[in-house]
Parts: sequence; structure tokens; C-alpha cells
Amino acid sequence: MPVEPPASVWDFPPVAVAGPSDVVAAGADLEPGTVLAAYRRGLFPMPDSHGPLLWWSPVDRGIIEVAGFAPSRSLRRARNRFEIRVDTAFDQVIRACADPRRPGSWIDKGIIKAYTKLHELGWVHSVEAWDGDELAGGLYGVAIGGLFAGESMFHHRTDGSKAAVAGLVELLDDKYAADRVFDIQWVTTHLATLGAIAIPRAEYIRRVERALELPLPEAFA
Repeated sequence: MPVEPPASVWDFPPVAVAGPSDVVAAGADLEPGTVLAAYRRGLFPMPDSHGPLLWWSPVDRGIIEVAGFAPSRSLRRARNRFEIRVDTAFDQVIRACADPRRPGSWIDKGIIKAYTKLHELGWVHSVEAWDGDELAGGLYGVAIGGLFAGESMFHHRTDGSKAAVAGLVELLDDKYAADRVFDIQWVTTHLATLGAIAIPRAEYIRRVERALELPLPEAFA
């Protein structure tokens, strides 16, 4: 089971009444208690190379609905090509996601250190797509009760990240699926092909409040 860290010394502003910007706060730190407090309020950190650490809560929040998830034929084919594993190669996954050669790369040393610590405490997990002994793709994210907040994904093989997403949905699809929240931050063109949709910030916060009361999925407990 996850180990609860010391509470944060910081207090985040109420997200439900935040303004029209996706950025809700700036500053604070990446201590485990601070990061967990942020996710519980509907926020996530993303560094700004030209200023303080930023805390985001998109006005239009991207999610993938777990209950009733209907993968496309191509996604089913991609999923079936790989074996899905959890937490067997976390360091490889987060470092592949942080590869500076990737367009829009934002995961710096501070983020790697913070999420690795949260992984050691049992809050952050990697979901991996394997082809034999080869890591083909994967993702990592924060699991708190019925919330899985996806942070980043990568692929070394075609469809490796797609298979990891489909595999994660399978792991979340249990008797609590209707109230689980699979957060993907923003809807991109690629994620839309995997079934991602956008919901208003206020609705997201309401759903997270319910999800936090649920037990962890068996794969992350």
C-alpha cells in the first residue's frame, strides 16, 4: 500500500473557482506531500524553464472514460501485440518519457527525482508494453484511490504507447469503473484517436472528489 508522506507546508488556491487560465498557481516545491496535495485538488506540476514551478488545472480537462471504453479495431490489434506489465521498468519508462530529443519535452531532473520518490512510496506507477524482452512503450502516472493521473507516455516500437493506454484501461476496468478517473491532462489529436474527451474543469473536480474515496485498482494496491 502507498505510504503517506509528511503533509505539504503549502496551501493551493481553490481550483473550482480559478480563472480562465490553465495555470492556477506558481511556486511551492515538489516534495511528495505537495505533489499529492495538488493532485487531490485537481492540479499537476509542470516546470517553466524561465520562471517558477507552475501548477496546472486545464479549463478543458482531458480524460478517457473507463466504463464502456470501446477501443477501435486498430487499438485492439495494437494491444494484442504486446504484454502489459506494471512497475517492472519504472526508471526506463520515466527516462524515456523525459528524452530531450522528443518534441515538447518538459520532464527535467527535478520532475524525475520527485516522481521517482513517489514511485518508491507507492503512489506513482509505470504501465509498460513489452514485446518479449523489449520495452516497446509505456506511460507513468499517479494513482490515488480511483484517480489515475497520466503524466507522459512514449514508444520505442510502433503502437507501444497505444498498447500501454489500452492496457491501463483494462487495469482500471473493475466494479468501480464508472467512478474511476483516467486523467490525461489535455486532449491531443493522438489521444483523441484513443477515445479521449474533454470535460469542464468544474466537472473534473467533482469527479475527482468522488474518485478519491474509491479503493486503488488491484494492480496498484
